Amino acid sequence: MKAIRLRTPGGLDHLDLVELPDPGRPGPGEIRVRIHASSLNFHDLGVVSGAMPAADGRIPMSDGAGVVEAVGEGVDEFAVGDTVVSTFFPHWEDGEAPIADFSTTPGDGVDGYACEVVVRPAIAFTRAPHGYSHAQAATLTTAGLTAWRALVYNGGLKAGDSVLVLGTGGVSIFALQFAKAMGASVIATSSSDEKLEHARALGASYTINYRSEVQWASRVLDFTGGRGVDHVIEVGGPGTLPQSIQACRIGGHIALIGVLTGGAGPVPTAALMKRQQRLQGLIVGNRRQQTELVRALEATGIVPVIDRSFALEAIADAFRLQQTGGHFGKICLEF
Repeated sequence: MKAIRLRTPGGLDHLDLVELPDPGRPGPGEIRVRIHASSLNFHDLGVVSGAMPAADGRIPMSDGAGVVEAVGEGVDEFAVGDTVVSTFFPHWEDGEAPIADFSTTPGDGVDGYACEVVVRPAIAFTRAPHGYSHAQAATLTTAGLTAWRALVYNGGLKAGDSVLVLGTGGVSIFALQFAKAMGASVIATSSSDEKLEHARALGASYTINYRSEVQWASRVLDFTGGRGVDHVIEVGGPGTLPQSIQACRIGGHIALIGVLTGGAGPVPTAALMKRQQRLQGLIVGNRRQQTELVRALEATGIVPVIDRSFALEAIADAFRLQQTGGHFGKICLEF
């Protein structure tokens, strides 16, 4: 089978297309899946670039979607021909997070889904939404579930709430779509007027170009009558968190999802305390949450926004597009 292997120390020129032995039949509790798509995330870029070192020869990509080709003894949740999508934490089925690292995450601590066939425990997958393409399904593992958990599980999103999404990457666009579907209003930021136009087309009530509006938190307060938003999808980290605190209402919820501006930095703790806000870090979610996300997508008809797809052998080009920040929504691999 075809696969991508990452040679140490990482870097896009160290991604090799290789032929590997077929993984064979599934054992008890396992399924064999023909992978047809994956989607790119910031975490995947960290691995392939070498910023998050992985074992030599690691097969990258945390997201995978495809078709069940065989089921092992004792598996009754899936049947041959089912379309499925992988989970980010294959052993976290339900409840509170039991892990604080990526040791079990495909494409990082273990081999991922930049390959044609895998044999994995059945619990490493859920069914894909009915009618979704493989590429659309692959966007759910990381970006879709992160946005869902942030707003629905952690945030308790309800109709009439207001949500601020930073940027127009995969998580933020999913958050925009979920918020609108649940009756919330959305404010979106970007450095691109063209992307902001796309965000308005998806239902954003207000948009802010943070390059021309450097103090974008003030604009958020203007848009909300001085109150601030109920929820912030915070993907920037230390470089944006101070303004997110300012833009969030007293007693509001900030979901700390990304660290695009750096892994560490000062936090205005006095402002956070004074505004009595809840700042919650999260990394994706569990299998039960993904199963419920799939049901919600089928009920609402939400379709993931995919900017562009690449062939497996063009994986480096896909990451180069991600590095430029020129995409809106998700970038996928299809094979």
